[in-house]
Amino acid sequence: MRSSEEAAYVEFVDATRATLHAYAWLLTADAHAAEDLLQETYVRLYVRWRRVRSGRPLAYARRTMSNLHTDRWRKGRRERLTDEVPETAYRDDPSSTDLVRALQQLSPRQRECVVLRHYLDQSEKDTAAELGVSVGAVKSYTSAGLAALRPLLREERHV
Repeated sequence: MRSSEEAAYVEFVDATRATLHAYAWLLTADAHAAEDLLQETYVRLYVRWRRVRSGRPLAYARRTMSNLHTDRWRKGRRERLTDEVPETAYRDDPSSTDLVRALQQLSPRQRECVVLRHYLDQSEKDTAAELGVSVGAVKSYTSAGLAALRPLLREERHV
């Protein structure tokens, strides 16, 4: 990669790190998994930077992250029981932690649609293109996800 392309890539990473990290954290609800997901997304983006740079690199990065998260979810569906209690992640805002817990109870596709539509404020069309599904599917997943979130958040007295 030429130095001008590499400089553009570094500039892109600097500009999008916070947004993509927040998206990864909302998908995974785990700080370490979110960081791993973010790093793997940036690696894949770096490899394809020449081709992606001229298009919509942020949309490409979010779609890559969504696909990686879905792949990890599918591979890690088996639970392993242990006698050790896992470490808890740092929590700075209890209400956001409650939201993330509620989001974890949704299916991965519902979670992706709700986060893309309502946290990242994307249109239905953009969300559909990013996830590779129809606009109708985005509407359906988002509606079902929001319907499932309402009672969970009411229990916590957030709504």
